Amino acid sequence: MSSSITHSLLSRELVRLNASPVDKQQAIDEAAQLLIAGGCVEPAYAASMARREAVANTFLGHGVAIPHGLGEDRHLVRRNGVAILQVPGGVEWNPGQRAHLVVAIAAQSDAHLAILRRLTRLIQDEATLAQLATTDDPQALIAAFEEDRIAVADSAPAADLAEAFVWTVGYPAGLHARPAARWVEAARAHASRVQVRNGDEVADAKNLVALLQLGAKAGDQLNISAEGRDAAAALARFRSLIDSLIAQEKADAALAARRAAQPKTPGWTPPEQLVCIAGIAASPGLAIGVVHRLTADEAPIADHPTPLAEGGTRLHEALCATRQQLTALADDTARRLGAADAAIFKAHGELLNDTDLITLTCQLMVEGHGVAWSWNAAVERMAAKLSALGNAVLAGRAADLRDVGRRVLANIDPALARDTLAALPDACILVAADLSPSDTATLDPLKVIGLATGQGGPTSHTAILARTLGLPALVGGGAALLDVAEGTSAIVDGSGGCLYLNPSPAAIGSARAWIAEQAAVRAREAESRSQPAVTVDGHAVDIGANINLPEQAAMALEQGAEGVGLMRTEFLFLERASTPSEDEQHAIYVAMAQALGGRPLIVRALDIGGDKQVAHLDLPHEENPFLGVRGARLLLRRADLLEPQLRALYRAAQDGAQLKIMFPMITSVPEILALRAICERIRIELAAPFVPLGIMIEVPAAAIQADVLARHADFFSIGTNDLTQYTLAIDRQNPELAAEADSLHPAVLRLIRLTVEGAARHGRWVGVCGGLAGDPFGAALLAGLGVQELSMTPREIAAVKSRLRGSRVDALRTLAERALACETAAEVRALDGAAS
Repeated sequence: MSSSITHSLLSRELVRLNASPVDKQQAIDEAAQLLIAGGCVEPAYAASMARREAVANTFLGHGVAIPHGLGEDRHLVRRNGVAILQVPGGVEWNPGQRAHLVVAIAAQSDAHLAILRRLTRLIQDEATLAQLATTDDPQALIAAFEEDRIAVADSAPAADLAEAFVWTVGYPAGLHARPAARWVEAARAHASRVQVRNGDEVADAKNLVALLQLGAKAGDQLNISAEGRDAAAALARFRSLIDSLIAQEKADAALAARRAAQPKTPGWTPPEQLVCIAGIAASPGLAIGVVHRLTADEAPIADHPTPLAEGGTRLHEALCATRQQLTALADDTARRLGAADAAIFKAHGELLNDTDLITLTCQLMVEGHGVAWSWNAAVERMAAKLSALGNAVLAGRAADLRDVGRRVLANIDPALARDTLAALPDACILVAADLSPSDTATLDPLKVIGLATGQGGPTSHTAILARTLGLPALVGGGAALLDVAEGTSAIVDGSGGCLYLNPSPAAIGSARAWIAEQAAVRAREAESRSQPAVTVDGHAVDIGANINLPEQAAMALEQGAEGVGLMRTEFLFLERASTPSEDEQHAIYVAMAQALGGRPLIVRALDIGGDKQVAHLDLPHEENPFLGVRGARLLLRRADLLEPQLRALYRAAQDGAQLKIMFPMITSVPEILALRAICERIRIELAAPFVPLGIMIEVPAAAIQADVLARHADFFSIGTNDLTQYTLAIDRQNPELAAEADSLHPAVLRLIRLTVEGAARHGRWVGVCGGLAGDPFGAALLAGLGVQELSMTPREIAAVKSRLRGSRVDALRTLAERALACETAAEVRALDGAAS
């Protein structure tokens, strides 16, 4: 946006400080007079603003109101403008609502959207709004509303900002959602504006959808520029980040190319000619079942206009709830399927931060439309733009945007939630026009045995998740798929990309024989997984699984887990909108114990804080939550959270659950003593049996003082992820430093050795439930250091057990000593292969 256009919208003469209107009508009149005096509107526009207020509430929330005229009175607008009336003492807008900033809008077109976009950001920043409500500097208000403004298209060619560099897209798949999400994170880390230009198309680097709409392909030349007080530093760090992603993007592309180049094994060949709907092979395997057809819910979203304040609040709450759901889904997906698949949902979460999307929704609400209708319309408009780019990858991101949009709709109005996956028949082959990634990730593999979609490609997120889940799948089957009758007998061949309809008994017999043969192979692997992790010379290491819910136990045991070394109870809180009751928690703990059939169960008390935030707990904002009130610190401050959970756990022990309890983020003896006292009081009140109480070793202070803490704890479990970030002072979520947050750093290994030695002085055992336990080489080192129990993601168990079974404990101890003598994590990793 040029400066002349900016000042025509908002300038010094359109700002009045320290106003004190007696009521809402006087505030609207004063704001209208600013617009009139500034030459923005005819005098009659003031009456139009009053009439608008009579039919719609323009209180946006958080002390901000946006009075404006009726749509039919746009002819009274001489030029686009925005006026700000600051009311430090506030003026009652409606009962219970006080406005401190009255932002009057006069617009003939959409030129005011830059201001509205900034406003939608500001209403989520209460601290800044409070400052603006009392500032005596009009320029502060102007700057706040101009910041991050979006360029308005005009006849002038796209221009770069003051600091700039040219970058050739080095990502083989182009700028798609996952790297773009990282770009957004990097850009938002700086106050400066960062812009990306591809030819004549310009995008705000803090806006994910705008970046995707550039359609940047491998080899395209992008002009990346910035302006602001830290522009040079912002560009330097931004360039470092986008360059650092090239290696992973090339590795991902090479893996995809290798898969594509592999000879297509027929897998199963029908013994006779069958009716076949051909598609694209997406996930290998064969499944026999009946078709369950998902029909697209294309019912229009009813337009029920609501007062703007109410609509804004409902949208804000729905976005927050959806972010929380996506965070939980990403975290759960990371643990069940891996970090690469979880990145899909992290990118989904970034879509919710798209200011264009939120602004367009707000604009539609300002025009008088309902919140659900406005959100859906905004999503469809932006998804259509992505689909129109003619890029298969970006068309897939349009599907992602619609997936996220449907989640938000369901949170705006539960009646709009889709129940298509609520009641699936057993052993069904799911047939649909398309299937969203979030639906795919949460499919029940006991019910859905295969997938066939009319749309999509082998690189879609749905196809990626199907492969991870081991579901045979084909995509791109076309419209013919949707004509297949419900309940039709079928065979889906994910290797050959075919859906065979109404197969004969001979074909079914042949397919069953092939499936049985493959099952025999998997059974041999499963037999090996179920063998204990005992070294060649007889040293045993217990192996557990990190899971969240009882329904995940069966899969963990099938993968070779000997119990649960970490049940993360925070997911009982993260995946819902309210705190679970004592009875609800008790039922889940009993179900988990029953699913394990008497095998060990270690339950971690609620671990909230740091990167895990729960909206409905109303926790205070912290500048650095990783160093704030998290884990045990929170539990000792919130008896309403701690005591119901402990009562539920001790009741489960009364019911026969063989469990242990461990507390997170312990740093001192007084914390353990306080928690043990509360546990003992509750145990006595319930007449419950003794339950071992352990602690997480996650901070250097706990590791260094392990010999003292072991006097008061029954066992230790080391969380290597947190121990690494606290030891190395590296936020493991920081993309620039993540590679350096290596748990094989000698300093981390030395703290683990201290922990083991301290525990041994009091006869306590030590486990590890962090990421290092699931790395076969890391597991070998941990066993050599004296760790007695390892708990990990279920899919990591087979490789860890195999590594340990092929080793000798004396060699592992020698390996550990060599690692402790290393100077860097790289030197430690170079020792891989020495254990035998």
